[in-house]
Amino acid sequence: MFSLNTTTFLNNSLSGVVLQQQRRVAAPPLVVAAAAANGRKGGDQNVTVLVENSVKEIRDASPAAVTPVEKESKLNVSGGVGDVYGEDTATEDQSITPWTVSVASGYPLLRDPHYNKGLAFTEREKDTHYLRGLLPPVVISQELQVKKMMANIRQYQVPLQRYMAMMDLQERNERLFYKLLIDHVEELLPVVYTPTVGEACQKYGSIFRQPQGLFISLKEKGKILEVLKNWPQKKIQVIVVTDGERILGLGDLGCQGMGIPVGKLSLYTALGGIRPSSCLPVTIDVGTNNEKLLNDEFYIGLRQRRATGQEYAELIDEFMSSVKQTYGEKVLIQFEDFANHNAFDLLANYGSTHLVFNDDIQGTASVVLSGLIAAQKLVGGTLARHTFLFLGAGEAGTGIAELIALEMSKQTGAPVEETRKKIWMVDSKGLITRSRMEGLQHFKRPWAHEHEPVRNLVDAVKAIKPTVLIGSSGAGRTFTKEVVEAMASFNEKPIILALSNPTSQSECTAEEAYMWSEGRAIFASGSPFDPVEYNGKVYASGQANNAYIFPGLGLGLIISGAIRVHDDMLLAASEALAAQVTEENLEKGLIYPPFSIIRKISAKIAADVAAKAYELGLATRLPEPENLVAYAESCMYSPAYRSYR
Repeated sequence: MFSLNTTTFLNNSLSGVVLQQQRRVAAPPLVVAAAAANGRKGGDQNVTVLVENSVKEIRDASPAAVTPVEKESKLNVSGGVGDVYGEDTATEDQSITPWTVSVASGYPLLRDPHYNKGLAFTEREKDTHYLRGLLPPVVISQELQVKKMMANIRQYQVPLQRYMAMMDLQERNERLFYKLLIDHVEELLPVVYTPTVGEACQKYGSIFRQPQGLFISLKEKGKILEVLKNWPQKKIQVIVVTDGERILGLGDLGCQGMGIPVGKLSLYTALGGIRPSSCLPVTIDVGTNNEKLLNDEFYIGLRQRRATGQEYAELIDEFMSSVKQTYGEKVLIQFEDFANHNAFDLLANYGSTHLVFNDDIQGTASVVLSGLIAAQKLVGGTLARHTFLFLGAGEAGTGIAELIALEMSKQTGAPVEETRKKIWMVDSKGLITRSRMEGLQHFKRPWAHEHEPVRNLVDAVKAIKPTVLIGSSGAGRTFTKEVVEAMASFNEKPIILALSNPTSQSECTAEEAYMWSEGRAIFASGSPFDPVEYNGKVYASGQANNAYIFPGLGLGLIISGAIRVHDDMLLAASEALAAQVTEENLEKGLIYPPFSIIRKISAKIAADVAAKAYELGLATRLPEPENLVAYAESCMYSPAYRSYR
């Protein structure tokens, strides 16, 4: 899509348009409406310019560009409508030019998701923007639209149908989509993101309708800078990028992992207030090793095995340098669902040169640490008194462990090398010990301690006697009855976090955790679970959802103009979130606050992250605002409809 201003359209755009049949040069349409922002905050207010020209006036302005098109008989067009671009008269084997004009009036306005308001256009707006007759006579409020849409969505029993209904709404009425998501965040968050987005990615080839982000494949190598320029929005502040190799707990979904960046960025807007026009979803397509997808006729990505080594590294490096060149130093690049062998390297390679953040490593770590800090109000003491055991030593598990070690070091003053000794890990080969050091990947080595070999999780629980059990393995139902009962045997209130997504991959359910621990567990999960009743008491388990952290973190980085992400910012985000947990939440067994107040939570996280950026000298937006919370709230996008002149 592109906009044509009046001068360009009349003087330049038509000079090279030649009809393929009879080599006739066509006249332009008689009415063109071009949209332009008026410079007010958010760039959402529209100024509409109506250009009306007769054929004679156009011919006078550019006589060489127009030949008589009023000879209808020669054009062989009936119905009184001239085939001005030669589309109808061209044969099937002839090429035509796909003329597209971005407009802000009439029928195209109703097809523009950024400005369409559906039945909420006022009577004056219908007259001003040539909408009379294109809409029913009724005028309804945005609130009534929300009510109607929720009624429609609730009629769908299949989660994927609800997801598709929400995506359809986003594609036709952007503000209504975000209004719906903000007002009903607890109900719709599982629809637009975990767990439903996992199924959406698995079936993305079948449900794909319109591009919602940029697909950059090996075919674009050497041309990524040009590809970025194809994206219509130019002031990008946040990019979420994936290569689709490790989508949630579902594995390699290749190009169909696009559902993840799209979903994440919708949460950046709804929960963190980042303007949708400043968000860019990107999928890097280097192939897939998923044989099922390679043989699927509906698969939308490259049909080849994954590129690795130098070919992969060169494509990523070109992407990173092109993003920085196009959008500047302060664009936040969030890595999402990369496999372990690439995720850590990307952070290490670009952490010192770009504003980068890995949600699987750092975001998960921050939200889990927040839950553990809040849980201390229930069990007493500090983090340093705990012993932690992880099932899963990948990017999520080791990222969480490192942030816990940093927080304990901060609280106690002990070196981080010492605090790491309180944290143990079990991977597919058993307990990670020093005897296995030579065969360990580099990110596992800090967690190899002196201990005799232990092969399975239940034996590790009995040997280590942890007070906190954390699952990040991506393997469902691995916290068995024997494991949970062992935790409950030596802990009055065992802390059990089953973090793997989607729901089918969760290490245990909320019901299992409460029943097997006789109602004593402090439980949270990565995917949502319904409240559980046990012995007459209702337990409402918390969800350790990254959506608590990354929207506020991103907002804080943006409002401060930060140029790098520092570990202290992640600690600040964790502590800010934990501070929002009330006594009322804790009485219900919740170690996270309700999502219903997520925008207030995000503003507080953003303020603390921004304050840390200023403290560390990494902020560029000067001077520092006096009230960062109020400033963060003032910068947040509102989905309320705007009035059009």
